[in-house]
Amino acid sequence: MCAVTSKAKTAFVTIALIAIGGLSAQAEVTCSERSFDGLAYTACEVDPRVDELRLFLDAPSGEKYGQFSTIDGALANEGKTLIFGMNGGMYHNDRAPVGHYIEDGQEIMRVIPNAGPGNFGLLPNGVFCIQNDRADVIETLTYDAARPDCRFATQSGPMLVIDGELHPRFLKDSTSRYIRNGVGTSEDGVRVVFVISDQSVTFHEFGRIFRDDLGVPNALFLDGSVSRLHAPQLNRSDFGRWLGPIVGVVAPLGR
Repeated sequence: MCAVTSKAKTAFVTIALIAIGGLSAQAEVTCSERSFDGLAYTACEVDPRVDELRLFLDAPSGEKYGQFSTIDGALANEGKTLIFGMNGGMYHNDRAPVGHYIEDGQEIMRVIPNAGPGNFGLLPNGVFCIQNDRADVIETLTYDAARPDCRFATQSGPMLVIDGELHPRFLKDSTSRYIRNGVGTSEDGVRVVFVISDQSVTFHEFGRIFRDDLGVPNALFLDGSVSRLHAPQLNRSDFGRWLGPIVGVVAPLGR
């Protein structure tokens, strides 16, 4: 009788538990508080191959969703819930997206390729593109030339990390500090990391957590003064000013 290795035993037990319903093979959003360079952040990781990652803008009523609770209320009617949420890009006073925006394959706002005032216009900026089995942060001009088949997309700026390099305009000795949030993606598009700072940080510091701590080659700033997070697993759901685009992960109720 041949010996069974420890690794083989572990694999057998895992398969058996899944078979009898003791474990779920479906991945979940994982949120955690973390520190980098003495600064406090909260990071949430998503796998777009198994998690229903999407954008929200207009509610069935025709009004903008605006709050995580509004989305959750609408999803409850479908037997679903919001297990993660974050503001998903800059918006005008009427809460319409400032830049490119796609929802369920429909383009709501065109690509804005040129420089302009404010953080959005601090080129290079970028697009967060969600496809069926991956998600990517892509520099805007590269995105505009390639036009990937995004089911959802939101344009924001500036880019935080571009092919492993910090945005060239970021200053190490900057004194401009705000609460900030953003998203980074792996090269293969299967690791998506959303981060919000839990204290005021500079762009240089914020870019470094994506590049040097989380190890993602591309990352995009989503906003500053309105940065908010919905993370029920941390008993956290920020409330404040009404939002424009919101990015989130949807799951069946009871998951």
